[in-house]
Amino acid sequence: MQQVKAKKSLGQHFLTDLSVARRIADTMAGCKEWPLLEVGPGMGVLTRYLIEAGHDLKVVELDKESVAYLQNNFPDLDGRIIADDFLRLDLKTLYGDNKFCIIGNYPYNISSQIFFKVLEYKDQVPCCSGMLQREVAQRIAAPPGSKTYGILSVLLQAWYDIEYLFTVDENVFDPPPKVKSGVIRLTRNAVTSLGCDEALFKTVVKTAFGQRRKTLRNSLRSMLPEPQPKHAELLAMRPEQLSVAQFVTLTNIVAAAQGKL
Repeated sequence: MQQVKAKKSLGQHFLTDLSVARRIADTMAGCKEWPLLEVGPGMGVLTRYLIEAGHDLKVVELDKESVAYLQNNFPDLDGRIIADDFLRLDLKTLYGDNKFCIIGNYPYNISSQIFFKVLEYKDQVPCCSGMLQREVAQRIAAPPGSKTYGILSVLLQAWYDIEYLFTVDENVFDPPPKVKSGVIRLTRNAVTSLGCDEALFKTVVKTAFGQRRKTLRNSLRSMLPEPQPKHAELLAMRPEQLSVAQFVTLTNIVAAAQGKL
């Protein structure tokens, strides 16, 4: 069957280097006890190695042309191709309340949204890996104090241990992107509760990084209208300096100030 034409609107850049595809597939080598969902398989360059490795695999693909290609070239996927938009898909329709893992060569234009969706299913997703734009991958894995440390870093690192595994050059894609790619792996940590209101935690993190050049005292002024002399040292810091644990502390300070504790 004819090759699938990459569509700019879907952020498609098809990986052509099979050795890279195999390395990405190998990031799930230790996760075979759970079923695996591949996001955006395209023409199946990664899919073939996941099937070869014996994973209990389903794939979700929005592009109709890619779906037809997979149906014609991957008979092992019969009944396991979900022609849908991953971001709109209720993953409980596929797995109920059971655990499952996620992998993919993620479209650059929605990679952050994909990982926000992973967070929604954090109690069901013990492992998630894949390739995305290098800058986003580095941001997710960045430690406190790094210039790239931000909202996604904190929210994901609260629940996952994150490894930046390797960089992929532009010339192994068709068409080649204008940026390098990075491969990361997220492994669920032992945290079952943050020790604060989770919804407020998200709001505090997003508000703090919304004005990341300001100190927390200034960026959170709308949430902490009263002076907080007991917490002056913490509030004098900027958001990129705070660990996840310190953001939990900050959330509880905000909750107490708002009468929620």
